[in-house]
Amino acid sequence: QAWADGYRQFSTQSVIQLTLPARFWKWRMHGGAVTLARRFLESDPSPDLILTTDMLDLTTFLALTRQRTSTIPTAIYMHENQLTYPLPTDGKSGPMRRQLGERDHHYAFINFASMMAADRIFFNSHFHHDSLLAALPNFLKHFPEYNELGSLETLRRKSEVLPVGIDLQRLDKED
Repeated sequence: QAWADGYRQFSTQSVIQLTLPARFWKWRMHGGAVTLARRFLESDPSPDLILTTDMLDLTTFLALTRQRTSTIPTAIYMHENQLTYPLPTDGKSGPMRRQLGERDHHYAFINFASMMAADRIFFNSHFHHDSLLAALPNFLKHFPEYNELGSLETLRRKSEVLPVGIDLQRLDKED
């Protein structure tokens, strides 16, 4: 939220945010696109760009809004991803308990498909960019056929690093 609020505050563009509460991250990745698509269609924005985060299933959002979004460029900002995000040390509790602490590849595939659907991909750091692009070949190879390994060069070409802006003024001491 801080990233989105900061972007809106400091952008020279008019920024309209469509958001959901920051909870139930797995449900947000599955169902958030449906709710946000409905809200988008009920509102009246005509954006020059759709900028989303890695928590949105961009493919579902675009499929449900295609009558209004088919010509609007899209970008995805990768704050994190579900392929290289560190696994919890205790897989018996928290959101990973159903997989016993193992990675659920479905969420990583949502990230992959969303990146494929986006016109541009921005990463918050070189480490994040490099680690995800390095992990994608092995991830895709585990699928039995049509694993789309050829898409990796396309992802590299439309990716770049855009570090998170930080407002350091809030740390200034008041007199």
